[in-house]
Amino acid sequence: MRYHARMNRLYYAFVLILGLALLAVSNATANAATAPTTADAFAGTAACADCHTTEHQRWQNSHHDLAMQRPTDASVLGDFDNASFDYLGVTTTFFRRDGGFWVRTDGPDGTLTDYPVEWVFGVYPLQQYLLPLDRGRLQALSVAWDSRSASEGGQRWYHLYPDEAITHDDPLHWTGPYQNWNTRCAECHSTDVRKNYDARSRQFSTTFYEDDVGCEACHGPGAKHVAHARTGTLGELEHGGFPLSLTARGRWVFGEENGEENAIADRSDPADTQTVLDTCGRCHARRGTLGDDYHYGRPFADTHRLSLLGAPLYHHDGQILDEDYVYGSFLQSRMYQAGVVCADCHEPHSNALRAPGNGVCSQCHRASVFDSVDHHGHPADSTGAQCVNCHMPTTTYMGVDARRDHAMAIPRPDLSITIGTPNACTGCHSDRKPEWALDALRERGVVFRDTSRHRGAVMAAVHRGDARAVPALAELAADPQTPAIWRATALEGATAAGDESALRLAHSLRSSSDSLLRVSAVRSLQSLPMRQRYAMLGPMVEDPVLGVRMEVAVGLADVPLDELREEDRNTLLALFDEYRATQTKNADMPSVQLQLGLFYLARGDFPAAEAAYREALHLNPQFVPAHLNLADLLRSQQREDEAREQLHRALTVAPESGDVMHALGLLETRAGNRDEALRWLGLAADIEEEGSRHRFVYAIALHDLGDPAGALVMLQRLHQSLPGDEQTLLALVNYSAEAGDTAAAKRYMSRLLTLAPDNARYQRMAGSLGL
Repeated sequence: MRYHARMNRLYYAFVLILGLALLAVSNATANAATAPTTADAFAGTAACADCHTTEHQRWQNSHHDLAMQRPTDASVLGDFDNASFDYLGVTTTFFRRDGGFWVRTDGPDGTLTDYPVEWVFGVYPLQQYLLPLDRGRLQALSVAWDSRSASEGGQRWYHLYPDEAITHDDPLHWTGPYQNWNTRCAECHSTDVRKNYDARSRQFSTTFYEDDVGCEACHGPGAKHVAHARTGTLGELEHGGFPLSLTARGRWVFGEENGEENAIADRSDPADTQTVLDTCGRCHARRGTLGDDYHYGRPFADTHRLSLLGAPLYHHDGQILDEDYVYGSFLQSRMYQAGVVCADCHEPHSNALRAPGNGVCSQCHRASVFDSVDHHGHPADSTGAQCVNCHMPTTTYMGVDARRDHAMAIPRPDLSITIGTPNACTGCHSDRKPEWALDALRERGVVFRDTSRHRGAVMAAVHRGDARAVPALAELAADPQTPAIWRATALEGATAAGDESALRLAHSLRSSSDSLLRVSAVRSLQSLPMRQRYAMLGPMVEDPVLGVRMEVAVGLADVPLDELREEDRNTLLALFDEYRATQTKNADMPSVQLQLGLFYLARGDFPAAEAAYREALHLNPQFVPAHLNLADLLRSQQREDEAREQLHRALTVAPESGDVMHALGLLETRAGNRDEALRWLGLAADIEEEGSRHRFVYAIALHDLGDPAGALVMLQRLHQSLPGDEQTLLALVNYSAEAGDTAAAKRYMSRLLTLAPDNARYQRMAGSLGL
């Protein structure tokens, strides 16, 4: 389990593209007053302070203001008085030299080396330090300062990975790709960041306009606004000269019904809330970055790729598991559907809550109804009486950073019992079981009647490989009252499971006004045969949102251009050029090189695909998906010895990877090495904990390689584990009949018909068995 959790962290680390060598801040700031007044020119935060004094004062010393600072006696919170910290036998020392702040720690080769602190990163509850490496890289040191008070356990150095052995050759080491500031941090800690990565030299020349998150990081370039403000002509400009308006905080009114005031307020002023949310979501989301240029005011999917729900980022019911940075959780909430925006609860300049305690919730939820013992069942003023402790439980990341779940859901101890998800009740009452919490709620008249139908239960069943839950997942995708992020997740899951109704739904969602649903619709249609897929996706080549077009490019990569009309061919070639250009801006990411490799492979450009896979492995030698795809490419070119060597190399970095073992088994099967094939396939099957692929393939291999009895035993075990898996039942029917056990074949056939009573093929098979 430790290995799988670690690999999930490594695999998903690459989707966190959040951008030194050329830090042009001083020149940009000095020239702010005379900057050109084009729409894309920045003016600098100082230019805003003259007119917007209150907002500027609120912003000062906020987390945005202190997101990144030069190291000074005031900004550095850590102990640099020759303090030391030991980790895996490596002693990291923090000291002063020549007026600067220095760190002696293990470098890329494991040798203790002295590094100057170039930048201070963050402020509370932890502070990290950026150290320079070659090729324009800044790296975030994994030994961080706990800036909480001593009474809270802070004022100490600590390691971000205390339970893992992160050595100098590990990609999670501070010198590795997943601690790189240029790619993973800069975009959201500074203003107008330009990563400027050169793939040929593997060199960064990263620049930014201001080192912190200033006014224009959210509002967009302001030089045009400043110029017109000085001439008194702002009224001539849309949005005051900014590319977007962020004035979407709502007016919430308690209406009346039948002469009584409602308990929950309604928004009285419809506004473009999505633009505001997407502006915050740019950084407060688990996502990948599309290209290097941020387009203010554009839909989220035009600049970023949102990570959907499901493991390993979310629990089955949508609660946060790994860091999601709020946006993905909030999109699930009733607050989002009601029109709430971030600024309704948070003052956007200071980042502080609008009111203390339950006051922030009472803005819209009448205190006499909700902030009462009758509602929350806890003594007034106790921690249990705080809205957030029941509806926004915390999960701690980076060792000390407790972050609240913004789905704002109702605690569900019933789901804790049935699918193992957490609940806020036993999160606080840690000495109690979920059954106790469920009984306590029942005593208060709270009865959950949808436990087995809850979307979390459906997700959990599909994740286990239970095909019986797939139709319910398709229904979830089709429900217009369900949040779009859930619909998109369900749509991709249902189509991956082969649900025909989900494929029909994906066809209709191509024209959805929600770009997130269009993205998932395109992904869901990528499994169709090529000609049918082109008919579906061809009309979307010029979709107005880049994220949609990127998925269309992937879906049409294998279309033979010589079969298209010249006009259509040129349009598709332009799309492919855009895809490559966008991906190339993030060519320092192993995951992007993997995506490029898959794209080139579909295009039939095998040398380019191989080069992309090898570049991914250069960037991260432990990137297992790149090992697997490179090995498969080599095998397809009859370079079996190289493929075998590649897979064994993967095993050295991931010795417990079932995927690598499974790939080796398939390779040896094709090579005719029966014993080696069964050994590797068996090892992969033995450690499979989720899904059924490795165990099922092992059973088929046993049958085809001369052990039909062993195959039946393996399939029977798999059926016990996953009674709703159709392919397992189908194999049991065929292999039982083949073995002369007609009674067993009929028994399995009956179960198969229960799962899919309308399947004509199954009906014919049943007839042949005499059912």
